[in-house]
Amino acid sequence: MKSMKKHRPESKHFVPIGSVVKKVLLSHRPNANESLIRIWQLWEEAVGSEVASNARPAAFKGDLLLIHVSNSSWLHHLLFLEKDLIRQMNRALGGEFIRRLKFKIGPC
Repeated sequence: MKSMKKHRPESKHFVPIGSVVKKVLLSHRPNANESLIRIWQLWEEAVGSEVASNARPAAFKGDLLLIHVSNSSWLHHLLFLEKDLIRQMNRALGGEFIRRLKFKIGPC
């Protein structure tokens, strides 16, 4: 059996997820709006700790933000809060960047 190559060096140091997300987004979307990338840093402050512990931003497509939620109950709950969440996130970002949300059960 062939040994598998390691694609990244082993490290004993943790790296803040925000710096990794920013680097990945910029490599895949070179013209990505810097303000939109900030949503990962501002998420808990913008939506509150209860929502943040059950939902996380996952991806952007234009003015649509995909949000992963922990379960179907939270998905249903957040559908009712969609307009408030959009307003809170745009306020935290300092502009009208997000116009729509899509919720999907996924890793939080």
